[in-house]
Amino acid sequence: MNTWLAIGATALGCYAVKLAGLLVPASAVERPLVKKLAALLPVALLAALTAQQTFADGHALVLDARAAGVAAAAVALLLRAPFLVVVAVAVVVTAGVRALTG
Repeated sequence: MNTWLAIGATALGCYAVKLAGLLVPASAVERPLVKKLAALLPVALLAALTAQQTFADGHALVLDARAAGVAAAAVALLLRAPFLVVVAVAVVVTAGVRALTG
């Protein structure tokens, strides 16, 4: 029963956030600072999620094959590789490091 309460509360919360976003006046959204923050926020959130998933295991900091894959992807990005190549490089390096280290 607690699961269904959590699902219901989450659904209501998501609806409330969506409704709050629709109620914001257009003049507030059109400000240059708000536009700039709205453009940068998804990138910052994605970077934070990537860092947390790559370097954390519970409450511990870990450096394993995932870190090598992210480093290889960063190098591929610096070399201006296409997105699919960046992903493929990260996958291959991560798998290779895992195969070598067990």
